[in-house]
Amino acid sequence: QVQLVESGGGSVQAGGSLRLSCVESGFGSSCMGWFRQAPGKEREVVAVIYTGGGSTYYADSVKGRFSISLANTKNTVNLEMHSLKPEDTAMYYCAAGPLLPPLYGGNWPPAPSDFNYWGQGIQVTVSS
Repeated sequence: QVQLVESGGGSVQAGGSLRLSCVESGFGSSCMGWFRQAPGKEREVVAVIYTGGGSTYYADSVKGRFSISLANTKNTVNLEMHSLKPEDTAMYYCAAGPLLPPLYGGNWPPAPSDFNYWGQGIQVTVSS
């Protein structure tokens, strides 16, 4: 049984930084990532990392501001968020699944349905 436990998040003013962490217990997944969902909007991918080669992919809206990385023998995924904007306000979800990188035929952007496991969600609020 795979479980994803998220930590971090919180409230910050625009321009500030936050860090999210997610620990995966159980069977290791080939891909871990972060999605977000704002009220009244669909869940969207933020960033993913492929645990085999370490390749990363980001949504255009966060490129240059967010950084995803692996730690602790690849069972922990971190999301460093800088230069935060009010439009980054959302519930953030950690996800894990058996995805292949786009270079090897995987989809980009990945859909929520591509992921098998989800964390409980953690709130990020950015005030102007």
